[in-house]
Amino acid sequence: MKICYISTVHPLNDNRVFHKMAVGTAAAGHDVHLIIKHERDEHLQGVAVHCLQTSLGRRMRMLALPALAFKKALALRADVYHFHDPELIPVGLLLKALGKRVIYDVHENVAQQLLNKKWVGPLFLRKLVSQAVRGLERIGMLAFDGIVTARPDIAEHFPSVKTRVIFNSAKLSDIYAVPTASQPKTKPVVIYAGAFTRIRGIYELVQAMALVKADVELWLIGFWHDKELKPECEALEGWKRTRLFDYMTVDETYAHMKQADVGIVTFLPAPNHLTTISTKPFEYMACGMPVIMSDFPYWRQTFTEYAEFVNPADPVALAEKIDFLLQHPKYARDLVDRAKSWMEAHYSWEREEQKLLALYRQLERGKLSAEGESLA
Repeated sequence: MKICYISTVHPLNDNRVFHKMAVGTAAAGHDVHLIIKHERDEHLQGVAVHCLQTSLGRRMRMLALPALAFKKALALRADVYHFHDPELIPVGLLLKALGKRVIYDVHENVAQQLLNKKWVGPLFLRKLVSQAVRGLERIGMLAFDGIVTARPDIAEHFPSVKTRVIFNSAKLSDIYAVPTASQPKTKPVVIYAGAFTRIRGIYELVQAMALVKADVELWLIGFWHDKELKPECEALEGWKRTRLFDYMTVDETYAHMKQADVGIVTFLPAPNHLTTISTKPFEYMACGMPVIMSDFPYWRQTFTEYAEFVNPADPVALAEKIDFLLQHPKYARDLVDRAKSWMEAHYSWEREEQKLLALYRQLERGKLSAEGESLA
């Protein structure tokens, strides 16, 4: 099949959109195209990349890029169009009106998430935009051929017969193949990789580093999404134990993770975080690290005995948890071994990819069956 992925929000190196879905689907033998923000058209790892302008601001992007993406998508005459951003719902509806097969991939509970996006405007405006997005999704779920969600709680908003939960799990074969980095390391390392934002608990993490009794170093790999947060973190005592890394490729990030001793996923309890399943704990586990996570009930229920849990707003408790894992290496090793076995059996991307390919096969046949039959 000729499959076209579309995103006006995600970068080309996005794990789910490019490395997992596009590259994996191409490796399975499909003719794969990706319309995304990039500097030029090119072929990468079996995927034909069609570039969208990258220099636009957020609001201009939301207005201009969907129209350009629609034009490029229509010219490709693909068998399936699989888009990843809520601002592309009108594009998906136009493609559907022209008789195309369309899939909407829902990474987050966007309507809920918008309530915390201060750039949208005051709270009343955020509520209006949130309701508008929910309304568009209701229209889309009736029109689109398939809905893919990254979490079960998101799937509850869509018709079960056409909805597939495809977790954003780690691609284990890729991670296992990456060699450990040769970065100099003289002490135990605590690591966080991802966007540096207040809501992801970065400030509290740096605070905790000043309270850890062991002689440790915090490695931060990612980018500052909240620009004003950086000087606030740099002013903390824990910053003296923090090492900030420049941009890294996915493989370079995994290589550094394999050197670390403890992985951190201590998001603060924003509504959209309480039931999310981040990719990060799976990646930490695959790289051989014990994981400390926020003590959200849903996370405790999902990860049970495969991680340690802590109040993410409590730097003292986080520091104590880090010290506990460093002081009990056998327990930490057993935790990692249990986590990897569980993940390989239930949450690998290799398993999720088969669900995605089964969805495409069913669309090719012209009818979706129940999700329980999707691996047939």
